[in-house]
Amino acid sequence: MIGMIGTTLAVCILNLSAHALQSPPIYGDWRTYTTEDGLPNNHIYWVEVDEVREDCIWLGTDEGLACLHPSTGEVEHYTPKDGLAHQAVMAIQVDPKTGDLWIATFGGLSWFSGGKFRTYTQDNSGLASNVVFGVAIQGDTIWAATTAGASRFIPRTNSWMTYSSANAPFEENWSYNAAPGPPGKVFIAAWGGGILEYDVERDYWQAYKDPDKEFEIDLFPNDGLVHDIITAVSYEDSVIWASTYFGLSIYDHWRRWNSYFEHDSGLASEFINFVRAQPGTHIGWICTDKGLSVFDYDTNRWVTYKPLDSHGHEGEVRIYEGGKLLETFHQEPSIGNQFVLSVDFEGDDVVWVGTSHGVSRGVRQPEPLGMR
Repeated sequence: MIGMIGTTLAVCILNLSAHALQSPPIYGDWRTYTTEDGLPNNHIYWVEVDEVREDCIWLGTDEGLACLHPSTGEVEHYTPKDGLAHQAVMAIQVDPKTGDLWIATFGGLSWFSGGKFRTYTQDNSGLASNVVFGVAIQGDTIWAATTAGASRFIPRTNSWMTYSSANAPFEENWSYNAAPGPPGKVFIAAWGGGILEYDVERDYWQAYKDPDKEFEIDLFPNDGLVHDIITAVSYEDSVIWASTYFGLSIYDHWRRWNSYFEHDSGLASEFINFVRAQPGTHIGWICTDKGLSVFDYDTNRWVTYKPLDSHGHEGEVRIYEGGKLLETFHQEPSIGNQFVLSVDFEGDDVVWVGTSHGVSRGVRQPEPLGMR
């Protein structure tokens, strides 16, 4: 009996260890699509996997909107000639109920439905500004992050409301990103204003900011946001991820702040363009100017992808626990470029990464972390 208990315990420990070692998993077999494959432009501001339409990866580029069909390699391309508001497409969201697209551009907010575009601007609607950096869908409401505040639009009633320093805790009206939070809430990534959380039912704003107000350094570690200039915010399973140009901040389900920098973590760079939490996990994908970092908040493990050339022909994968480098290995090919702008997920096994040299598709590898 004791032997059976011992064996069972050993198996459980091994299973737990294997689970820990595999999180976050390694992705490889990278395939990068560029203009040579039909993309309109190599600078990929946004990647959005369409979960309504099969085999469609939406891309926001400097030369319009594109839909890549991975199974065939075909690319559909939409420009202002087709009704798109502007050729610079900064963000895309797919409505899971209707399949409609909401597209943030430098010429307004475009709605793509039934194969046709409709564009909202500051001249024909209540949109705060034509320069739209981010868009989010929260139930039946569309949020647009603009250079003049955050605009809330309800298509069913055609009603608009704009929030700015006049009626909300914006330090500056410039907003970079919007993201849905828990039910009834939305997050705005504000320039110089931290994270702004809006409770729709209570009509109440809460601001999360850098308490020490130091722009050059993080004076008091883990006291709040590392910086008030927020480039993106992502929410998943009671955890808030915030990217800045000065490091990464996480607000967890225990209401604790934690900040991460190059010197104390596996973060590729403190200059972070974007962050997105992987659905159903406490894993964040961090897009920087020097590579892609993946962090499992529960295990404190990092996997960082660093291309060794500008076209991703080869690269390094670095595995960290906390700030300790455990392993480095070579990978051919790598992601398309070290300047990473966006990321999205096709289930658990495929990831799409937008870079300044195309969009890269990676496949989850079978080898457990640390057991190569």
